[in-house]
Amino acid sequence: MTESTTLTVTKAVQWRERLLSMIPEEVPGAPPVIDFSPFYEDDADARAILVDQVRDACLEKGFFQIIGHGVPEDLQKAMFEQSADFFSLPLEQKEKYDKANNPNKLGYERLRSQNFEGKTAGDLKEGFFFGRDLPPDHPYVQQGRIHCGQNVYPDEVSDQERFKATVNNYHRAMTSLAENILSVIAMTLDLDKDYFQSYCHEPAAVLRPLHYPPQPADASEDERGIGAHTDFGGVTILLQDDVGGLQVFDAPSKTWIDVKPTPGAFVVNLGNMMMRWSNDVYASNLHRVINKSGKERYSIPFFYSGNPDHIIDCLPGCEDASGKCKYPPIRGEDWIFGRHSNTFREAKGLEELSGLAKIA
Repeated sequence: MTESTTLTVTKAVQWRERLLSMIPEEVPGAPPVIDFSPFYEDDADARAILVDQVRDACLEKGFFQIIGHGVPEDLQKAMFEQSADFFSLPLEQKEKYDKANNPNKLGYERLRSQNFEGKTAGDLKEGFFFGRDLPPDHPYVQQGRIHCGQNVYPDEVSDQERFKATVNNYHRAMTSLAENILSVIAMTLDLDKDYFQSYCHEPAAVLRPLHYPPQPADASEDERGIGAHTDFGGVTILLQDDVGGLQVFDAPSKTWIDVKPTPGAFVVNLGNMMMRWSNDVYASNLHRVINKSGKERYSIPFFYSGNPDHIIDCLPGCEDASGKCKYPPIRGEDWIFGRHSNTFREAKGLEELSGLAKIA
């Protein structure tokens, strides 16, 4: 081993120890914090531990946090900065980019546009939808596929070119990380790590920075930043700031568990598509946001839904004891579009999810 290699290994060990030292004290029932770095290394034993940890998390709640993921902290910080820059603009400027005016539904999402629980006028958040920045002649653009098209980049931000570069760099980084996570998920099901390769070909994936206005500590319990819901797609990767407010439902105790922010970590959760695909072997869990910090909250979820034409059928080995599957095959895009319509048009979040858990 050369001196430079020794220094590199030492630096990596120190970096991992620093990350581990920043993990908050674990709350009973909370999603575990998992070191993802063995995925990138040649240590078969460490990778096997990673696979076991992810399998356990997918079986229990479908939620976990990861450190050691390889996404630079500078890029995470830049995304928060660009997000805050946009959301600080006057409402009339933000509404110029309303996604309703974009055939691919990319652009600004107004406050209270989404309503998962139907208890108030809508969820107390605003957002912005970004997809892969595709050229005009790409088939997805020509076909008008939802969230697959040409992004809109606001003119009014401090530096539009930096804004655009940050968004696109972050989208690419999240796409790569989502596909690495899918490789691990494949291994948790005793499938080849490249099993999801066709699903990952020409994927649809949405980057959706969110801004939650501050709520006072005594705000009504019915006033959600985002109401109880499960995600639609395959895998979600969330970067949350240090304000907190994300909660995951714990079915055994029928309580909501706080997902405490871990510096530099991503919260990963499985969506309904993966739950269906696994024949309900893996969980897509209820979660919500209540921001009673008195501060503004920012989060940056990334929703990976894979190839829109991929057929979601029962994964090998996930059949029930009689060899049957609960669900018929469905195109990925058809599944996503149906769920999207329910929450943006019909406010049926809890009605649709009532079979997953009884909320006290």
